[in-house]
Amino acid sequence: MQVLIVDDSQIMRKIITGVLKKLNVNEILEAVNGQEAVDMLVGKTDVGLVMMDWNMPTMTGIDAVRKIRANGSKVPIIMCTTEGEKDKVLEALKAGANDYLVKPFNPKDIQAKLEKFLTSVS
Repeated sequence: MQVLIVDDSQIMRKIITGVLKKLNVNEILEAVNGQEAVDMLVGKTDVGLVMMDWNMPTMTGIDAVRKIRANGSKVPIIMCTTEGEKDKVLEALKAGANDYLVKPFNPKDIQAKLEKFLTSVS
């Protein structure tokens, strides 16, 4: 199963990729903004999880979540963002995100979220 990491920060994508690889998740795709993520998911059925930042240029993560859901995709989406206010969390969940992870986070935080969605994580 593939995991799509969507973040405009190359450093954040590398951090998340490193954690995923330690969890034996090796099929990793990357997108630098919400529009790229939406485009990558069109017609794809082998992406099993999306880790989505909120604040990105071109298309924000929340807009990408709405578009992904409008396109009929049921892929699990975890918002990974500095937007930790309760109203933002609720907005993301209402838009179709399945879970929420507030930055900064550590590898254990990522692992705990992933275990809810990936059966291959040990």
